[in-house]
Amino acid sequence: MKTLLLTLGATLLLVGAAQAQKMTAAQVPAAVKATFKAKFPTVQRMTWEKEDVNFEAGFQLGGKTMSAVITPAGALQETETDLRVSELPAAVRATLARDYKAYKVNEAATIARADGTTVYEAEVAKGGKQQDVLFTADGKVAPR
Repeated sequence: MKTLLLTLGATLLLVGAAQAQKMTAAQVPAAVKATFKAKFPTVQRMTWEKEDVNFEAGFQLGGKTMSAVITPAGALQETETDLRVSELPAAVRATLARDYKAYKVNEAATIARADGTTVYEAEVAKGGKQQDVLFTADGKVAPR
């Protein structure tokens, strides 16, 4: 029983550590902030989080909620823009209706990756469990 409790405790600590960590701008490397300022010069207010080794800035631009993921060296990895579910491409909505009909779609976004590709993200939930699923514009499930 003692081993089980220790294992459970360690697992909870690891899961907590894997979550994004909120940060102040002073904790963000200069290269990360410089890239953000160069890509989004009009944004004055942002929040910072550390996800794994990268940094994520959350902000508003043009009335949209967005985020940008930047490496410690200052390379922009992706930009995410929140969407209404109804704004997802028709093929993505069709795949969700067909393959995820038992799920509730909570959120949607478009993700522009550094390699120039765009994917669409749907946060789906079933039985209290949530997951993000990525799609190409033609409704196929995309790799992470």
